[in-house]
Amino acid sequence: MKTLIVERSSEGIVTVTLHRPEKKNAIDGPMWDELMAVFREVAESASDRVLVLTGSGGAFCAGADLTPVPGETRHQLDRMHHFSWVGLALHEIPKPTIAKVNGVAVGAGLNLALGCDLIVAGESARFSEIFVKRGLAIDLGGSWLLPRLVGLHKAKELALLGDMLDAKEAERIGIVNRVVPDAQLDAFVADWAERLAAGPPLALQLTKRMLTMGMAMSLSEALHQEAMAQSVTGASEDTAEALRAFFGKREPSFKGR
Repeated sequence: MKTLIVERSSEGIVTVTLHRPEKKNAIDGPMWDELMAVFREVAESASDRVLVLTGSGGAFCAGADLTPVPGETRHQLDRMHHFSWVGLALHEIPKPTIAKVNGVAVGAGLNLALGCDLIVAGESARFSEIFVKRGLAIDLGGSWLLPRLVGLHKAKELALLGDMLDAKEAERIGIVNRVVPDAQLDAFVADWAERLAAGPPLALQLTKRMLTMGMAMSLSEALHQEAMAQSVTGASEDTAEALRAFFGKREPSFKGR
């Protein structure tokens, strides 16, 4: 790939690194296409268990590359729909996803991180819904994701003013799960990714889906979905393995079946 570095571990951890360091990993046309391809591949792969998304060169992502594209013939609405589908593809990956944020995550870069299930930031990370400062409206799912994380009024403050947040403030208001010293960022995310990769894939996927969809459900609908999910996981080989491991005083080995 031209704009991404994709690495896979034997444990099923896929690390996707945005790699345009000279542009602070701003997303251009090829990167949008490559992100879509990778997100779809991870979603469908039986061997991929966890996705870690990060950036190279001391930055996570400076948003969309606003440099005009010579010879571009698509209408702006068509281009924006394509970008939106990339955000949806990330959101719909059934496996756990982690954004490992180093440096700036602004605009579409911030919303790309928000599309992940967990966000871990180095202490020097910075965040902004910077769109209004470029004369643009919020995109890549930010209008849906942000209010659900920080509340409607705080989301309006962040989106309408476009101020920059440091990592600690982002953690305080609920954008970031954890802030760690920059030197410990890789090790901390590796630990979480390894723990998730060792977990029961079916139970993790169903739990993720129910939590994501829960805000659009009534309590009775959520309880019905939980009953369905427990019926599926309870009959799985992984649950039988978990019980064997519990009584055998050992760690379980989950296969996703």
